[in-house]
Amino acid sequence: MTNCHANPLPSPTEGRCSGTAAALTRNQTVDEADGALTPAQAFDILYAFCAPALVRQAYLLTGRRERACRSVERAFQLAWQRWPEVAHDRDPAGWVRAVVHECALSPWHLFRRRGHVPDPLSDPADRALQRALLLLPPSYRRTLVLYDGVGLDLPETAAETEASTPAAANRLMHAREALAARLPELSDPAELHRRLVRLASAERLGAGEPAGVRTAGERRTRFWTRSAIAFTATIIGATTLTLRTAPMHYLAPVSPGHTVQGLPAQGMLGPLSPEALALRAGLRKEAAGGPERLAPEPR
Repeated sequence: MTNCHANPLPSPTEGRCSGTAAALTRNQTVDEADGALTPAQAFDILYAFCAPALVRQAYLLTGRRERACRSVERAFQLAWQRWPEVAHDRDPAGWVRAVVHECALSPWHLFRRRGHVPDPLSDPADRALQRALLLLPPSYRRTLVLYDGVGLDLPETAAETEASTPAAANRLMHAREALAARLPELSDPAELHRRLVRLASAERLGAGEPAGVRTAGERRTRFWTRSAIAFTATIIGATTLTLRTAPMHYLAPVSPGHTVQGLPAQGMLGPLSPEALALRAGLRKEAAGGPERLAPEPR
């Protein structure tokens, strides 16, 4: 298992890291590193020193090479977007490691194709350990990797997993018991650490170039910024159109028509009586000449 603070499995390039890179991982800010560095240079040094170890840690948490590399790249993209905050953090490497673990254990990966299927391993012992690790709850798995793999002490493990120290100790104890129940030889913490280191080194895991990660992060930021601007413009346009076309006063709805029932059919009244004929003739005559003028009678 590897760690940005103390790397027990250094690659040849990691073994030749400069003193500046070491300063970036000893709870110092970037401004305290040796020499004057540009933000891009400081980021590249931090990435080159920590990314290989973080990929192996994420692989222990997920069992998937692709997801481990994607989690590390996403974490460093977020670090580059918030570089002033990360650069002045007390522990830049710890900041990135926490984001890597959060990304690796995100439940959204279950919706991906083969998101929960680990990569096959050739060694039966490594395959058994990987299966036992993945059967642990994510919080237990992360606590075990941080304590028995990375080598953090219990308060640091609790702080990074956002738990109290007793809760972290309880998770660690139950995780060890679950592993020992499936693999009795792992009841020894030293043997558990050795097997975690071997499992993390079982696959050829590599990280991308820091310049590519920075470029991808900037491109992602531009995309979401433009998307937010377009969405805001759409909302403003829809609101303006609604205000221009919506009625400014209340319009009473028109009642629907109803069929009148119970009227006699036309033509069924029969011939008119002589009185009705005389009344009709008188009405027609008055309609043609106009009604008589009414005048008040004097008293």
